[in-house]
Amino acid sequence: MTTVHEPTTGTAARLSVWPASTTEPPHGDLAVGGVPLAEVADRFGTPVYVLDEAEVRDRCRTYRDAFPGAEVLYAAKAFLCRAMAHWVDEEGLGLDVCSAGELELAVTTGFPPERIVLHGNAKSPRDLDTALRLGVGRVVIDSPAEIARLAAAVGPDGHQKVMVRVVPGISAGGHEKIRTGTDDQKFGLSITDGHAAHAIARILGQPQLELTGLHCHLGSQITTVKPYLVAVRRLVGLMARLHEQHGLVLPELDLGGGHGIAYRPGEEALDLTALARRVRAELADACATAGLPVPRLIIEPGRAVAGPAGIAVYRVLSVKRTGHTVFVAVDGGMSDNPRPALYGVRYAPRLIGRRSTAAPARATVVGRHCEAGDVLAADADLPADVRPGDLLAVPVAGAYHLSMACGYNLVGRPPVVAVRDGLARLLVRRESLEDIRRRDVGL
Repeated sequence: MTTVHEPTTGTAARLSVWPASTTEPPHGDLAVGGVPLAEVADRFGTPVYVLDEAEVRDRCRTYRDAFPGAEVLYAAKAFLCRAMAHWVDEEGLGLDVCSAGELELAVTTGFPPERIVLHGNAKSPRDLDTALRLGVGRVVIDSPAEIARLAAAVGPDGHQKVMVRVVPGISAGGHEKIRTGTDDQKFGLSITDGHAAHAIARILGQPQLELTGLHCHLGSQITTVKPYLVAVRRLVGLMARLHEQHGLVLPELDLGGGHGIAYRPGEEALDLTALARRVRAELADACATAGLPVPRLIIEPGRAVAGPAGIAVYRVLSVKRTGHTVFVAVDGGMSDNPRPALYGVRYAPRLIGRRSTAAPARATVVGRHCEAGDVLAADADLPADVRPGDLLAVPVAGAYHLSMACGYNLVGRPPVVAVRDGLARLLVRRESLEDIRRRDVGL
C-alpha cells in the first residue's frame, strides 16, 4: 500500500503487483491464496476473475490502521458482490454506493444501512426512494435540484443526514476522464463560483435535512499526497466562511478516495502512511488557524482495496504476426475490461500453467471483440513460444473490471472466484447465453 520502486529483475519484481499470497513453485503453477490459477481456469473456465479474500481483508485493515478515528468507506463502484460486502462489513468499513442496485444488494446481504453513503451526480427517484426506505446513513447532495427533491421525499416529519459534494478546483488523477476535482466536469458544486455556499444555505432552510459535512473527490489514480493537502485547506476555508455566515460547525469532512495503485512492476502507488500522517496534520493546522474544531475525517478507497486483490485469467485463442507486431488473442477483452480502451491503462500479463524456457518477446495481447481498440496489453513481455491453448493471467484486475463489464458481442460476463487457504469458491457465476436470451423478449 506504499510507494515502492521495485527491482527490475527477479521473482520479487515479477510478483510485486500480485497479491501477497502469490507463490511461484519451482516446478509448479503460479498460485494465489494457495490455489493454482490453472486449476481455477480448468474448473471454472475462462475468462475468469480470481479474487484473493485475504488480500481484500488485509487492505481493509491497513486503511483502518492508517486512519485511526476516521471513517473508512469502501467505494462499491470498484467492485461489489454479496461476499465483498460481507468482507468489508466484517473488517469494520462502511460503504459508499452510487445506485439503488448497489444499495439494495448490500443491505439485503446484511450490511448495516446506517454505515452506507449514497453518491451520484444524477440520482434517480428510485435511488432516493430506496435510500430513504432502507435508512441509508447519508446522502451526498450533488446538485441544487436534488435538495428540493430529497426534502420532498423525506417529508415534513422525516429526517435525513446529508453532505454536500464540493469542487475544490484541483486537477489530479491518472487520466483526464477520471479527474473530478475541477470545475469543468459533471460532479459537485463549485467553491469558486459560490454554488456550493448557495446550496448549503438552501439545505439549512430545510429542517428535515441535517447537514453533517462537506465531501469532495479529486479523481482516480492519484499517486502524490499534495492534492489532498490542498483540498483540505480549501474545504476548511469554506467551513470557516460557513461558520462566519451561519454559525455552522460541521462535524465531518470527506476527502473521497482515488488512491493510486501500481498496475505494473516499478510503477508508483500512493504512500498511504504519508497520506494519513500529512492529511491529519494539515487538517489540524487548518482548523486551528480557522478557530474550528477538527471534524471527523472520512475517506473512500475502492480501487486500492479491490484492485490488487484480483487477477483475470484468459486462454489464448490465436497467435499471429502482422508486420512487426505479434498479436496474442485471448477469449475475453473489452467486454470484461474496458479500461485500456477508455483510459489507456497498461497491464503486465504473464504466462501461467506451464514452464517456458523461451526468451521473452514483445507482444500485443488483444481481445476477441470486433474493435481495433480491443487491446488488453500493448507491450507485454511473453515467452516467444506462446501458443493457442496457453493461459495468461493479468494481475491488479479486481477493480473496475466486472463492475464495468458489458454485453458487447453477447459473449457473457465472466464469473468471480474467491480463493483463500487453498480453497476456491464461486462468488458470481458466469453470465450464460440463456441469461442473455431471457432478457430479449421482443419477438
